[in-house]
Amino acid sequence: MNMNPVPEAPSGPPPQQAQCRNCGVALHGPHCHACGQPVKGLMRPLGSVFGDLLDSVFDFDARIPRTLRPLFLQPGYLTEEYFAGRQIRYVTPFRLFFFLTVLAFFVARLTVNVDTNVTFDSGAQSMARATTVPEVVRLRDAQLAEMAKAKQEMAGTPAAAGIPGIEAGEASIRKAADRRIRELQGLPPADPTDAGAGGVDTSGLIIDGKPWDASKHPVAIGWLPGFANAWLNAQIQAGVDNVARLKQNPALFKNAALSAIPTTLFVLVPVFALMLKLAYLFRRRLYMEHLVVALHSHAFLSLSLLLVLLAHLSSQTFAPEGSGVNTLFDWVQGLLLLWMPVYLLLMQKRVYAQGWPMTLLTYGVLGVCYTVLLAFAITAAALIGLVSM
Repeated sequence: MNMNPVPEAPSGPPPQQAQCRNCGVALHGPHCHACGQPVKGLMRPLGSVFGDLLDSVFDFDARIPRTLRPLFLQPGYLTEEYFAGRQIRYVTPFRLFFFLTVLAFFVARLTVNVDTNVTFDSGAQSMARATTVPEVVRLRDAQLAEMAKAKQEMAGTPAAAGIPGIEAGEASIRKAADRRIRELQGLPPADPTDAGAGGVDTSGLIIDGKPWDASKHPVAIGWLPGFANAWLNAQIQAGVDNVARLKQNPALFKNAALSAIPTTLFVLVPVFALMLKLAYLFRRRLYMEHLVVALHSHAFLSLSLLLVLLAHLSSQTFAPEGSGVNTLFDWVQGLLLLWMPVYLLLMQKRVYAQGWPMTLLTYGVLGVCYTVLLAFAITAAALIGLVSM
């Protein structure tokens, strides 16, 4: 007797396999293997689409600690893991760089303070009210001392992008003081084109020996078309107008400059990757490999900046000036700043596997070139911030 009866064949036609709505190929998963279109379309309830968006943007889950720890403590390890194909377990390089940079400069905007009691006055109004030369000197020295204090507090922080604006204000104060002193001494203006104490040289920009004026004496570059010169003068006028706002609220320029710096870094990362490509031209590495190195190194710098800002904030918030805890936070900030160049050197040595002499030489040349490029870029970001604030 057959104890294993043959199962009956299912009745009816076999179930039809789902097909891609774009190219008609049979589907074997959540995405079409032929054209890549997902099975889930966007024509769904809004809540479902919004949930997918949050999931794709913020779903770092267990990869966060798995990524941040080696990023900060093991120079070059994360990059080598990426090159070895172990990628899914870590946050992708661009996403890591993007979020750390945006977060670091967002925290910088909240934590870096500019002394709003500093009066960024051109000096014309206050100097014009002075009736003696000693009074003019006293006003000039007091305003310059306030600005010097503001520059000292901004040095070494992201707010240092605003230092050129303060230096322009210092030049304006000296000019206004010299003008008033000559008036009180009965001497003619040192500059015949000077607008006078009650007047108006608001830009401080001299073109062909004369103060810039948008209508009477604008910037006119011969090889540029008319619309480009008009645009350039409009930007200068916007900067001049914003200087007046800056005198009332210096924090405006700080916020604008710090908002422009992340965009500047997004532009500089591929440029730095190109510099690495040229420096290691004979290593036969793809440009994308250098780009991963650039992304990881800038992500590390952003993370370190974030930690410096948090240490500074903790020092200002929880530790009285001169206390042991305050000193500890100062040491933490100093060690973080020292770790940045050391980390980048060790990362370069590990990833490119050169001997120490060549690594130090390449590191030094790249460091100098990139520092100069970064200084120009931050200055441009500061000018953009001045125009756009």
